[in-house]
Amino acid sequence: MPQDKAGGQYADFASIWHTADQFVFDFAAMTAPPSAGTAADGHEATVYEAQVVTRVRVPASQAIEIMKALGAQLDAWEGETGRR
Repeated sequence: MPQDKAGGQYADFASIWHTADQFVFDFAAMTAPPSAGTAADGHEATVYEAQVVTRVRVPASQAIEIMKALGAQLDAWEGETGRR
């Protein structure tokens, strides 16, 4: 791993979307507390102000492997911490 990447990047918000061929993970850091607002359709909504810190694109087939790995890590974390 390159030394400048070893520390990672903090993100407390993620947006996930897809195209026909790939999944896109936008990881963001909140820049202000959530606030009440109005969505484009006029409904009440919670507004989150955040700055995208990194975007990761993966082939659709890899998204399945990411879900499996995340599930395994969540199970291990729950077992270690007792939290759900």
